[in-house]
Amino acid sequence: MSNEELRFEEAMSKLEDVVQKLESGDVPLEEAINLYKQGMELSAYCHGKLQDAEKQLITIIDKDGESTSFDPSKGSAPNE
Repeated sequence: MSNEELRFEEAMSKLEDVVQKLESGDVPLEEAINLYKQGMELSAYCHGKLQDAEKQLITIIDKDGESTSFDPSKGSAPNE
C-alpha cells in the first residue's frame, strides 16, 4: 500500500509503530535504517496532510457566501 492510499490516522499509527521499534533498540542496523527511511516518508506524508487540512480550514465563507482567506496571525475572521 502506497502512502497516497493511506488515511492520515493509518499513517500516524504506522509511524508510531516505526518509532516504537526504533526506540526499543532491538533492531538490527539494516532494519533500523529501513525503518528510519519509512518513518521519514510517513512523517512527510502526515505533514503534507496536515498542511492540506490547514489550507482548507483557513478559508472562511463570509455571510454573503464569499470565500476569503483567514490569516490566523490576526486572530479573527474578516468582517466580524
